[in-house]
Amino acid sequence: MSVAMLWCVVPAAGRGTRVGSDCPKQYLPLAGRPLIQHTLDRLAAHPRIAGLLVTLGASDGHWPGFTTLNGKPVLTAVGGAERSDSVLAGIEALPVDVAVDEFVLVHDAARPCVRQADIGKLIDLGTAADGGLLGAPLRDTLKRADAAGHSIATESRDERWRAFTPQMFRRGELTSALRDVVRRGLKVSDEAMAMELAGFAPLLVEGAEDNIKVTTAADFALAEFLLTRTV
Repeated sequence: MSVAMLWCVVPAAGRGTRVGSDCPKQYLPLAGRPLIQHTLDRLAAHPRIAGLLVTLGASDGHWPGFTTLNGKPVLTAVGGAERSDSVLAGIEALPVDVAVDEFVLVHDAARPCVRQADIGKLIDLGTAADGGLLGAPLRDTLKRADAAGHSIATESRDERWRAFTPQMFRRGELTSALRDVVRRGLKVSDEAMAMELAGFAPLLVEGAEDNIKVTTAADFALAEFLLTRTV
């Protein structure tokens, strides 16, 4: 089975309310273009990504209407209320020639600074390990807070990682895991969590820590700075 070229699902049906704007954050301007366009351009530029499947909100009036980027097809599907719903919708809408045992990538629309080398590293190592995700070990001291915001304990950071995207799993296995999550009414923060609940142990592949997720208004300035320094 060839894994030379992979499709990437990009969930973009969320509102991103923490930014404090009426416009979904993925469409807010970043260095003169919508945030999501930087992300899609970065993904489409990778030689091992075959195409992009973007999941959108049902009433999304901001989508620029891309059909190709860097010569790669860009498809869309309607997402759902939860991330797992949107990713599942995207995976189910992939072209029929993407077999159930082929790997697919899932990447956050709000991570425009992912490095090309890290995508390739994930594909290489994740393929050999039957799937995985980018991340980085915790390096800061980790505190537990009480309800009033006081530090009440210092937690061990051993074996603790921050999870990034892309994440990469076989189409069929991820579909089954996400369908089970939806059926059980569970909320998962990422695809790796759905796979963990299904009994898998995804490989953690260390990537650059500048693969930030743009979450707040302050993150836009940092992302603009990083875009000029990451490829």
